Amino acid sequence: MAKKDKDALRGEQGFNSYYENVFGERWSTLKEAFLKEAEPVPYCLDPSLRTYYLDSASILAAFSLPLKGAEDILDLCAAPGGKTLVLASLMDEGAKLTSNERSFERKMRLSKVCEEHIPQKIQENLTITCSDGALWCKTKSECFDRILLDAPCSSERHVLNDKKYLDMWSPARVKTLSMEQWALLSSAWRLLKKGGYLVYSTCALAPAENDMVVQRLFKKFDDARVLSLDDEQYKECRNDTGKIQLCSKNLVLPDTEKTEFGYHVLPDVNGGAGPIYFSVIRKTE
Repeated sequence: MAKKDKDALRGEQGFNSYYENVFGERWSTLKEAFLKEAEPVPYCLDPSLRTYYLDSASILAAFSLPLKGAEDILDLCAAPGGKTLVLASLMDEGAKLTSNERSFERKMRLSKVCEEHIPQKIQENLTITCSDGALWCKTKSECFDRILLDAPCSSERHVLNDKKYLDMWSPARVKTLSMEQWALLSSAWRLLKKGGYLVYSTCALAPAENDMVVQRLFKKFDDARVLSLDDEQYKECRNDTGKIQLCSKNLVLPDTEKTEFGYHVLPDVNGGAGPIYFSVIRKTE
């Protein structure tokens, strides 16, 4: 490929071309929504503690992990900590939550967020760890009945708002991240108990980081089943919206758009919330 053609695939020009190919004419409205600052919503587990602010789409992704009856819960890529707070507010009394982050600096931020925003009684059932989740399956197996994997991703919203990262962008970034996401997802699947539930999520737009990663799971493991939010089995164990309303009064969860294996929350139709992709998956017994 000539240098001119390679350059056309990189930077702002390549970025726009790539996502226009994915979203067509909608890309212009999505991009416009990205360039506006998103309005975070308050989330507070206890009036005596500080209020945390996060995207309502992030709340929805964590909320989609059904926690009724769960005893051992894992947030595999937990920093900065917003989704851990949501899980902590939803889990049954006595349930144990492990929140992991591979980066030491981000793990320290995660620890601070948990210390400042989670009541002491719940903190007693919380363990914070710092290691690479993709390697956990080498020493552990089927030890969690619920797992949230909010995987590192392209985070196009941040790329678009930072000229440095926009100039550096290339399709190789998506490919590299999708490989990393698969390593994390395949590890998480081996950590999940039979009959357990896993939510895979990203804040990415690219199908290569979303549905295509989940699709690999179904090709690799015959005990994986994707669940619809309308599935009767899912409804039986889904979380009570009343619990999150206690933490975030007047919260309105964003609308979702169905994809082949999950759901997408996109900011152009949700008042700036998102993007968030999530897929709810059950390991059959």
